[in-house]
Amino acid sequence: MDIKVGKQAIQEATDKLKNWGRWGKDDQIGTLNHVRPEDIVKAASLIRTGRVFALGIPLDRTGPQTGLFGGRFNPIHQMLATGTDAIAERQDWNKIRYADDTLMLCVQGATHWDALGHIFYEDKAYNGYDAKLIDANGLNVLGIEHSKDKMVGRGVLLDIARFRGVDWLKDGEGIANDELDACAKKQNVTIGRGDFVIVRTGHMERCLKEGQWGGYAGGDAPGVKFENCYWCQDKQVAAICSDTWGVEVRPNETTEANQPWHWVVIPAMGLCMGEIFYLKELAEDCAKDSVYEFPARRSTRRRLNDTEGVIPDGRRPIQDLVQ
Repeated sequence: MDIKVGKQAIQEATDKLKNWGRWGKDDQIGTLNHVRPEDIVKAASLIRTGRVFALGIPLDRTGPQTGLFGGRFNPIHQMLATGTDAIAERQDWNKIRYADDTLMLCVQGATHWDALGHIFYEDKAYNGYDAKLIDANGLNVLGIEHSKDKMVGRGVLLDIARFRGVDWLKDGEGIANDELDACAKKQNVTIGRGDFVIVRTGHMERCLKEGQWGGYAGGDAPGVKFENCYWCQDKQVAAICSDTWGVEVRPNETTEANQPWHWVVIPAMGLCMGEIFYLKELAEDCAKDSVYEFPARRSTRRRLNDTEGVIPDGRRPIQDLVQ
């Protein structure tokens, strides 16, 4: 698609792709409505080997956040009770010996799914909800908790880095809709209604190999082009996620808006989208047997009214994929 990205293109895409009222005036899950019970049953039939892949990064101080965007920081982990406390008999008054801890974090601090109340278009959120409903108490509407039992279905990895024959895409390299389709064709998969699409650029793997995050969280990055909002609507995908900080290409294709793709996909379309996914092991396994589809299940801490849903399992977050 030949789109001159700017505020006019954002307005046009918003008008054409808006899903407000499509699933009712009270809808708060957007494109997750594309997933039907029969899709989940069909996805379960894709299990062949029983291997499970964790797609989250650890919830600890080694994460990618540097304050580059919004003053976000990495998770801070602290112990409340330890084994040395137990040995010192400091807990015996309570007639039990134990370990306990606490975690403080920005919910964008690690692998996560964006809630539909995360981005506004002017003074409105998805489905026409007033932005005033998102206040100091949290998301009174469109919180991540509404997707708690909705994010399960067929996952498809589109390994763009491997498709191009490189370890990773360079910062600023955009991924066009035609390339997504070509990659899917080469991998012998089709993208359709209710799918959870995972796009691998290799960006996170580059940072991990270099031993530094650099500008990963808010700086330049490879990613999908603005036109991808049309692709997601046409394919009727349930969700899309990537191994980058923001899914879309940076520098953005315009200086008139920060993250223009976000402006459309969340508040207009209600598209479920995820960021900072660890894809190395999954991609290697898919390439080994040329199987790029699998059942996908989100495992997310769902605190009421959150703007994102982090993906934890103890200290190691997960997004379950079974092959």
